[in-house]
Formats: sequence, structure tokens, C-alpha cells
Amino acid sequence: MTVDLCPNCGSDHYIKSGIVNDRQRYKCKKCNYFFSVNKIGKKIDDYYVNKSLQLYLEGLTYREIERILGISHVSIMNWVKKYNIKRPYNSNYHPTYKILNATELGVYFSNAQNIKGAGVVVTELGDKFMLIKWERFKD
Repeated sequence: MTVDLCPNCGSDHYIKSGIVNDRQRYKCKKCNYFFSVNKIGKKIDDYYVNKSLQLYLEGLTYREIERILGISHVSIMNWVKKYNIKRPYNSNYHPTYKILNATELGVYFSNAQNIKGAGVVVTELGDKFMLIKWERFKD
């Protein structure tokens, strides 16, 4: 990986200054800041971050979201903390969910009994759809 600019001052005037932990170290000529090449890490796409937070707000647990999206429940917990996501507290509310493709979703909505007396949210999940359902007037 190549270095373009100094991360401290943004200057492109830097020199090599040794190797630390098997990584090339550089020194900026303008601000005398020492830095090394950034790590190439695994970054999860923002789509999955948004989708996990949406599912969390819908009432799914961290482990359920992990099973659906294939993302670690620890990562999801860290995103909830990072973005300060708070979901409303309601102990009797826990939605049921189904993962359907487009034709199965059409068949599901064609039957009126599936929708009657319940709230439904449909969200895209890759090439499939997730249908989240909860009882509308549950006491």
C-alpha cells in the first residue's frame, strides 16, 4: 500500500524512516510527524450496518440478526453503542419474521388472513425480502 499524504498535516513531503513491526515507517518533512502505512482491514458494507440497526429497532435480538445477516452479534452491539441507538421498551412486544422471495411474498399477501389484525413491515434483504409481523392491538 502506498502513502499519499501525511495524516497529521496533509503534506506530500515525507521520507522513509525505518520499519516498525514489519511495517514501513515514514517521517513528514513539514511537521516532523512519524506515521506508518494504514492497515488494510475488513470493512463491513454500510448496507449491512443500516440493515442490522433497522432489524434491532424492529425488536430482533442480536443473535437473530446474526443468523439472518451473517454478521457477528458483537459487531451489532458495537454499532448500537456507537450510534447510540435506543429502542422503545415494551416487554410484551416481540415480532415474528419470515424471509421470503418475491413470489412467496406475493402469495403471502394474497391471503387476507395473513394480514388481518397485524402490523407488517417488509424490508429488502439482499435478493430476498424480510417480512416482520406483530399483533396490532395486543394488550
